[in-house]
Amino acid sequence: MNAIVVMTTVGSLEVGEKLASALVEEKLAACVQILPAIESIYRWKGDVQKETEHLLLIKTTADRWEALSAFIATNHPYEVPELIALDAVNIAPKYREWLAAQIEP
Repeated sequence: MNAIVVMTTVGSLEVGEKLASALVEEKLAACVQILPAIESIYRWKGDVQKETEHLLLIKTTADRWEALSAFIATNHPYEVPELIALDAVNIAPKYREWLAAQIEP
């Protein structure tokens, strides 16, 4: 099992909580942590933007990536949502077992 941590940002805590709950309920994620009030600076449609966003750290497996990314594409309010997956290289064995058990279909 290859564990990954997927990152996405949302514009409100309410949207983040709704998205996080749905991901866990649908067994696309074992856990989602929401880091509130981060500052994002980026270029959008030619202009530099500065926004307060909320970062979601989504714990899942590489096997669930396709379904998770499709879910985000359908349910995320942004036109182009951030969706970045990082390999989780070192994981405590008991946490790995727990993670896998939470997202079994």
